[in-house]
Amino acid sequence: MKILAAEAVRAALPMAEAIEAVRWAYLAVSTGQAVLPQRIHLLPPNTDNVTLVMPAHVGASPDGRYPASLAVKTVSVYPGNPALGIATVLGGVLVLDPATGACIGLADAASLTAIRTGAGSGVATALLAREDAEKVAILGAGAQAATQLQAMCAVRQIRTAWVFSRTPARAEAMCARLAGRDGITTDLRIASSASEAIREADIVCTATGSHVPVFQDCDLKLGVHINAVGAFKPDMQEVPAETVGRARVFVDHLSSALQEAGDLVQAIRAGAIGEDDIVGEIGSLLAGDLAGRQDLRQITLFKSVGIAAQDAVCATAAIRNAQAMNLGVNVT
Repeated sequence: MKILAAEAVRAALPMAEAIEAVRWAYLAVSTGQAVLPQRIHLLPPNTDNVTLVMPAHVGASPDGRYPASLAVKTVSVYPGNPALGIATVLGGVLVLDPATGACIGLADAASLTAIRTGAGSGVATALLAREDAEKVAILGAGAQAATQLQAMCAVRQIRTAWVFSRTPARAEAMCARLAGRDGITTDLRIASSASEAIREADIVCTATGSHVPVFQDCDLKLGVHINAVGAFKPDMQEVPAETVGRARVFVDHLSSALQEAGDLVQAIRAGAIGEDDIVGEIGSLLAGDLAGRQDLRQITLFKSVGIAAQDAVCATAAIRNAQAMNLGVNVT
């Protein structure tokens, strides 16, 4: 069995490959080539903590690039962890042999989740953002925000990126760490407000743990594409209901989004949209069953809650690459 800590996961799963892996995962889910049970939310009483258990089986891609994959991810989101000096998101992805059920690998879930979430937005952005998009706004400065930026720079010629965080020191540290690395632009700027960050942005990525909208609808310019990845529970919200109401909305997995995606749940409750106003899954867009952006002034929104099929395909790819690269630790 191969064990991959965070650094090994990042080395074994570069963003460009993660985007292609997630592209297959999305397509497999929307075309009936994946088994994806509803994930389990384990909520300890009297806390904001949650542990998620996410199993999936994904069939092999037609081109043979991605073999069948079987995995179970257990990931915990503990908002109080940073005060203890540890990450908010922790866990592991157990990779199984789909032919025998034998355990073949264990990958750090925090790093894998950040990479595959960024890759998911990368797939959506490649399909929905304007081709001439060159300015991005990142709201948040944690691990998820970093991979959102990396993915945006992988699929569009990003010249300028604005980063806003309620903790400016975290935004500064993120920009200092990422500028000019892994295909990321060197022009990273710290915004003093969400308004400053998004008002000229062609792409906006929200990656926070907020329970209230993190920007104002009136600050968006026409033609913007939004990736919203942070609100994964019904009581969470990053995107104003008004924005959801006037956007062309796509999701990663429709049934999960309707139950879990706070941005959509809150907009439906507010009467800004109905369930039928959600265009559909990004995998159906990949399959050619849906139309994407319809004009240059349209606002598009990709709402992601994260699905286990992403983890299964990405973790299997990471384990396979790690074996070839002699990364990680072998346990017998």
